[in-house]
Amino acid sequence: MKKIVLFILLISSGISIQAQTKKWTLRECVEYALENNISVKQSELDLDLTEMEKSDAIGNFLPSLNGSASNAWNTGLTQDVTTGVLANRTNRNSSYSMTLGMNLFQGLRNYKIYQRSELSKLAADYGLSKMKDDISLFVANAYLQVLNNKANLDVLQSQNEVTLQQIERTNELVDAGVLPKGDLLEIRATDASEKQNIAITENAVRISLISLAQLLRIQDYENFDIEDEGYEIIDEGITAKDIAEIIASAKENRSELKLAQTNYDLAEKDVQISRTAYVPTLSVYMNYNTRESDVPSGREVELDPDNPVIVGDTPIGVLESTGESVLGLQPNILSVTELGPLPFFEQLYLNDGISYGFQLRVPIFNGFSTRNTVKRSLINVKRQEYLLEQTKLDIESNVYQAYVDAKGSYKSFEAAQKALESQELAYQYAKDRYDVGLINAFDFSQSKTRYDNAKIEANRSKYDYIFKLKVLELYFGVPASELKF
Repeated sequence: MKKIVLFILLISSGISIQAQTKKWTLRECVEYALENNISVKQSELDLDLTEMEKSDAIGNFLPSLNGSASNAWNTGLTQDVTTGVLANRTNRNSSYSMTLGMNLFQGLRNYKIYQRSELSKLAADYGLSKMKDDISLFVANAYLQVLNNKANLDVLQSQNEVTLQQIERTNELVDAGVLPKGDLLEIRATDASEKQNIAITENAVRISLISLAQLLRIQDYENFDIEDEGYEIIDEGITAKDIAEIIASAKENRSELKLAQTNYDLAEKDVQISRTAYVPTLSVYMNYNTRESDVPSGREVELDPDNPVIVGDTPIGVLESTGESVLGLQPNILSVTELGPLPFFEQLYLNDGISYGFQLRVPIFNGFSTRNTVKRSLINVKRQEYLLEQTKLDIESNVYQAYVDAKGSYKSFEAAQKALESQELAYQYAKDRYDVGLINAFDFSQSKTRYDNAKIEANRSKYDYIFKLKVLELYFGVPASELKF
């Protein structure tokens, strides 16, 4: 049993160590952000709402069915709803109805609303696509910033190791009387300055990692890290293409332009919908209703079986010949019993009724409401037209800017690489001369600083170019999930 527990603990600790040492690639970060970013989720909710809008539009084609029921008590002189008899009493009455209605013609309003729901869904799709592109760039920029800071940290740490070796070497030469003590102090001052820069850069790495983790909604800041290898520049990439080709592709693929065009189409569809208010509408309806009450259904009279009829006391006429009053016959009633109400379902069956017909509604005057609604819709069409034109201009401007930036970044990268090669040769030459005592520590420190700066600038230009290349690829139409890093 102890061996089993020990085995489980070892496996668990191994899994824990593996989880803690996981390094995220840029592609993994982008894919994770697209699945978990709040802004993306909000855009997905907007897309879900358009599905409801489409469902509403489909429902407009279907007939409506509504039911109603009421139950009321009346006290005093009231009329029974089933018999029509007035009586001074408390009674209960209930009624039930069901109405079926359907619009036969509304100037194709329902069809146009359905078309609008399709456009709304399309606009939400484009909005979600644009949001994913933006999030991908945010993540890529944050990721490359971490890479840049890490690369700079590696430069500073590796150069500080060289400085520490130079301190040992200089200390030996000072002790041997070959170099003055001032050279040792100069090298030690350089070491202190480098350690300070290392601390600053370590802090920059940690802050940039936290910023990236927050963008990804990852809470484990301490164990979050990224893969810092495999991000090399091979060639000019998409910048080798003609700018006109990139602009044409951007106009065909960019989500913001498609969104602007769809918003313009939506505005035009709103005009068509608002104009249907000028058209007469025809609808059909059918209503079924019934009722019941607790009012007694009648009276049961018991007659004397031996003498069922007697002469009444009230005259019913006068004989003309004699002037004598004529008395009529009346039932000889022994008792009168009030009957209860009819059974519930029997009353519903006896008291039901159906009504049906057509209803034509012709708009004549509504206080300029319809006219003003149409005018507002036309104004919105004009506004969306201007926004569409502005979006086209922005696309051209942004693509030109991204193209020029990418071109310039690549040239800057090439220049930085050449400068680095030159500074590396100069540094190596200065190091060799310093080792044999031909230059002092100050001159050597200056050469080393220039070499360090050249390495940092090479890193900066490298990741700057990679980011601007990704921007241009997105404009060219490469989906965010297919960007190559």
